[in-house]
Amino acid sequence: MTGGVERRLFQEFSPGYYGICTVGGMLSAGTTHLAITPLDVLKVNMQVNPIKYNGISSGLSTLWREQGPSSLWRGWSGKFFGYGIQGGCKFGLYEYFKKLYSDVLVDRNRSFIFFLSSASAQVFADVALCPFEAVKVRVQTQPKFAKGLVDGFPKLYRAEGLMGFYKGLLPLWCRNLPFSMIMFSTFEHSVELIYHNIIQRRKEDCSRAQQLGVTCLAGYAAGTVGTVISNPADNIVSCLYNKQAENVMQAVKKIGLANLFTRSLPVRIAIVGPVVTLQWFFYDTIKVFCGLPTSGGLNRCLEEANLSA
Repeated sequence: MTGGVERRLFQEFSPGYYGICTVGGMLSAGTTHLAITPLDVLKVNMQVNPIKYNGISSGLSTLWREQGPSSLWRGWSGKFFGYGIQGGCKFGLYEYFKKLYSDVLVDRNRSFIFFLSSASAQVFADVALCPFEAVKVRVQTQPKFAKGLVDGFPKLYRAEGLMGFYKGLLPLWCRNLPFSMIMFSTFEHSVELIYHNIIQRRKEDCSRAQQLGVTCLAGYAAGTVGTVISNPADNIVSCLYNKQAENVMQAVKKIGLANLFTRSLPVRIAIVGPVVTLQWFFYDTIKVFCGLPTSGGLNRCLEEANLSA
């Protein structure tokens, strides 16, 4: 069976198409982030208290011993709903902006379009995520703050007002914009490289299983590269949300320049690589079930409009 799809629920670039991409992004991002909540709890605590939580196995053991097994799932609602909404915006808007910029910037190369599309989508996605992230980090690192989103949202609002939810927006953009730009671009080019140099067949001539296999390989490469680039900003976000610093410069000084790049990096790679891989896999699986092509590179319709690139 080839990758060609006989029946499609929606035509590409129709409102229904973007709706499927948004729903696929929500489901893929929400479920994968929910699944790795224990590692995320450990990561945030390693960033806030690196002396006490200085390793993956020892850190998990410390959390289990001192706070019980339920502590490993603290903040799960923020992960599921916050990153679900972010994922919907990120994937859905990325598809929209990629088509928009491909039509407008016909003389630009594809890498520029990938960077600009992912950055545009991520700006909106992080605005949606920021309130959930503000509550989640506090729930995960301050056991007495709140149990989850239901009691965490009103408590944070009473304590810090509306701005309390967006205190970390700038660091969040600093973390996620480079990550998203690198991740999407790396994914797109990895897919193209695998088809052209390894499989040496067009995507349309490959089976759906082969296409999803390519998605997984490209997704892992994209997640690993993006993690290394975004690690400094991720440490700053945790430092700010836990009131260990009042602004970005204080956070950088407190953490130390070298630690910005190395602190919690192994656990983030352990988290983000598989998470990004699963996100792309689930996302493309949903698209395939709806009769749509898998992701990667400018599709045939867009390529025809960018032959000059």
